[in-house]
Amino acid sequence: MLLPLLAALAAAAAAWPGCEPARGPAGGCHRPSASDSAMCVDLQLQACSDAAYNQTAFPSPLEHRSREALEASSEYVLLSVLHHLLEGQCNPDLRLLGCAVLAPRCEGGRVRRPCRQVCERLREACQPAFDAIDMAWPYFLDCGRYFGGEEEGCHDPLEKLRGALDAEEAPPSGPPPTFLHFTHHSYAQMVRVLRRTAARCAHIASTYSIGRSFDGRELLVIEFSSRPGQHELMEPEVKLIGNIHGNEVAGREMLIYLAQYLCSEYLLGSPRIQRLLNSTRIHLLPSMNPDGYEVAAAEGAGYNGWTSGRQNAQNLDLNRNFPDLTSEFYRLISSRGARTDHLAIPQHYWWGKVAPETKAIMKWMRTTPFVLSASLHGGDLVVSYPFDFSQHPHEEKMFSPTPDEKMFKLLARAYADVHPMMMDRSENRCGGNFLKTGSIINGADWYSFTGGMSDFNYLHSNCFEITVELGCVKFPPEEALYPLWQHNKEPLLTFVEMAHRGIKGMVVDKFGKPVRNARVSVKGIRHDVTAAPGGDYWRLLPPGSHIVIAQAPGYSKVIKKVTIPARMKRAGRVDFILQPLPAGPKKFLQGPRRSSPGLQDPLEGAGPSGEPLGARRQPENSGGKPWWWAYFTSLSQHKPRWLLKY
Repeated sequence: MLLPLLAALAAAAAAWPGCEPARGPAGGCHRPSASDSAMCVDLQLQACSDAAYNQTAFPSPLEHRSREALEASSEYVLLSVLHHLLEGQCNPDLRLLGCAVLAPRCEGGRVRRPCRQVCERLREACQPAFDAIDMAWPYFLDCGRYFGGEEEGCHDPLEKLRGALDAEEAPPSGPPPTFLHFTHHSYAQMVRVLRRTAARCAHIASTYSIGRSFDGRELLVIEFSSRPGQHELMEPEVKLIGNIHGNEVAGREMLIYLAQYLCSEYLLGSPRIQRLLNSTRIHLLPSMNPDGYEVAAAEGAGYNGWTSGRQNAQNLDLNRNFPDLTSEFYRLISSRGARTDHLAIPQHYWWGKVAPETKAIMKWMRTTPFVLSASLHGGDLVVSYPFDFSQHPHEEKMFSPTPDEKMFKLLARAYADVHPMMMDRSENRCGGNFLKTGSIINGADWYSFTGGMSDFNYLHSNCFEITVELGCVKFPPEEALYPLWQHNKEPLLTFVEMAHRGIKGMVVDKFGKPVRNARVSVKGIRHDVTAAPGGDYWRLLPPGSHIVIAQAPGYSKVIKKVTIPARMKRAGRVDFILQPLPAGPKKFLQGPRRSSPGLQDPLEGAGPSGEPLGARRQPENSGGKPWWWAYFTSLSQHKPRWLLKY
């Protein structure tokens, strides 16, 4: 993948040897002395075409005296391929930061250096990705040498990525709008709408990023809660995700509309919406695959093919890119006493190609105790639920239920039963082939596949996720968006309210402190949930009588019988106070295993041999150099040895 790109750039490399750290004092390049004036020229570097400025000056701080010399340098080559080397991590941040050094900003005849604080924050976040591929931090990104302070008028090279409201535009004010604009939203428009919505409802909403796509677009989430930005005890967390396949755009638009609707209805005093947002923390990720969307949008509604833009920029299907924990579940289910929930991610998974979008979702799940989730797709009209992978791998269609089959059917029906088109009795309509099953289906009974997001949610965390197919047209025309919203508004709200079904409570010790590694099990359902760090837990359950058990290592079990009425729409409160086991030999209950003994967890920052969530270690070559070194050796006689750590 890197060889063609590097080969093209290497042809010109001999024209200029670049600047080696060893040739300058203290191991760095000579930096020109500060000058009161410089000749600004147009910035014509392809790798820096999206910089926040359009003029630079030569010679550069690395003594490149022309654009041609800079383009032939190993520093520029590194910037051009860095997002491939790091598999999308820290892209485009590092590239733009490097551009600000190699081709500094020039305004009014003066050169402005990038801000030191920006460099320091980025190095802290991205250093593990370099460590994972045994690459040294590039010398020209030395925060102390090539960056300046605010007192000297430095600039932020990442300012275009901030996506804030225009400086000249006041935050929205006045009464909330009572109408929505039913149109397709580009990436920039989507970001703008979400940020403006959060600004209008700042007391109940905020936006945050869970990471970036391979091409560097923010995976932007808008959350709604009575206390945005923090988890509240016994308040369930719900996530809705759209556009996992870039050409399936209806879910993206539905979540953009839902965000505006929640904000407006709350401000207008809707009792239902106020009650929902005051008791639930809702996270909306309209586009999990913004790169794929750009490919699909270039063709446009009505012209998009069945697959154009489906994958991410790495040509990966994100809904086939998650760890296959379902196979492990099937292996363990026959073993008496084996844990079949909160399964660890296999270490070999990290040696494959894992998309940055997939990693972002997994890390998001690790940091937020989600209870309920829905992934919005397009291409049919049905609600499917786990498992998506058949118990017999060679069976393309086979009913493969989870231990929570009854609850998953309730969740699926909560959506389908209030969707007017899913309840239409015509067999000739979109989704008519699912009429006999009430427009819901077990995923593997529809078609079996591995690496899906819903199976991973259920087997790796406490979260129950369903998949909603919103219609047969993947990229509907704009005139179809209003009817789609009318059909899905009530199902979306009803589904989110399902987070309050079952039981919730606290698991504490006799002093009222949260019990570490506590888990809650239900007799007859081989799937436990774990308590959050604060001691609160949620267990989605269907109506009926259940035997519920709370337990933790070093504590005695507590068993309670609970009855959930059929019409109960608010989770019942069931608390547990665990007593420590008496002194003496103790039988410790094994908690959920995140990784094998002696191996670090990639989602916690480092994996086997130290690889972080964000880079894939590859074998070293026979010469003892890192695997990527061979691609740089043909650049010139001045090889970038500053990239070697040893």
